[in-house]
Amino acid sequence: MKHQIMKIAGAALALGMAASAAAADTIRIALAETPSPEMAAFFVALDRAKANGLDYEWTAFADEELAIQAVLSGQMDIGFGTPYAAMQRSKAPLRIVFQLSKLKFFPVTSKKYSDLKDLDGEPILLHSRGGGTDSIANVIEDRVGIKFGERSYLPGSENRVVALIAGQADATILDLANKNKIMAQEPDKFNVLPMFEVDASDEALFANLDWIKNNEEAVDIFVKALVSVWQDMSADPTIISRETDPDGPIGQLPQELRDGIDQFYAEAVAGGLYDPDGGGRKAAMADMEWYSAAGQLDGDPSTLNIEDFWYLAPLDAAMN
Repeated sequence: MKHQIMKIAGAALALGMAASAAAADTIRIALAETPSPEMAAFFVALDRAKANGLDYEWTAFADEELAIQAVLSGQMDIGFGTPYAAMQRSKAPLRIVFQLSKLKFFPVTSKKYSDLKDLDGEPILLHSRGGGTDSIANVIEDRVGIKFGERSYLPGSENRVVALIAGQADATILDLANKNKIMAQEPDKFNVLPMFEVDASDEALFANLDWIKNNEEAVDIFVKALVSVWQDMSADPTIISRETDPDGPIGQLPQELRDGIDQFYAEAVAGGLYDPDGGGRKAAMADMEWYSAAGQLDGDPSTLNIEDFWYLAPLDAAMN
């Protein structure tokens, strides 16, 4: 078996031809960020897949867009992200095979606001222009009937927590871990505004359909491992820390980060961040609605065909 290989890719990749039709000896996985405790479950799944015969390498890219470009160009085989705009507009037949996590983000504000409607005309601090939190802000505007004021951008939920505490912003959108962090530190200073339920994908695994069909056995091993971990985690979140390889990328993180893995996964499972069934058709339909409202898909979501965006055969096989 080949060991994991970590490369940090910073330069943009030119869009090129889709992945080669030849079957791969080693699956090349494009991560959208460097390994962190929030990715521990994914690496546990990789270890299970490796035990069942999967050879793989992984590359950590600086952001989702670079990971998408790497798959589009054929440099990488399977990637992290929700590349709906690229799916619809590029000639490469990209397809999602597994929902890694749902869009569970939380509007966190100073005490001057108590409801999403209070943010009409108010400035908001987001992660990046065109990114996930920008999409969430678009959907909030659409569903609640408001219009945010000036949007400013600061990558990293943890950095937006610092900005809130320092009084540099009054409203932002945070992930689960950092929402919990700020409310534990400063419960009297901030509100978590009520938010509508979302089943749409935040992170998913996608690949070129031609590559998937030419590597069916490897993809099936990978998806079955993911399903097994997501279902085991749903029953007992501590399985992630117990199965984390101490010599792997998560096991080599600083102790203070690894110490929070059990708490993170307990809160994430309780908060509905992970679908133990890998998303499937429910997630695909939710994605059509969400990413259409977010401006990343063109057309009426009711007319979009989920099979133009998802390839469900590996997940169906894993669930049977």
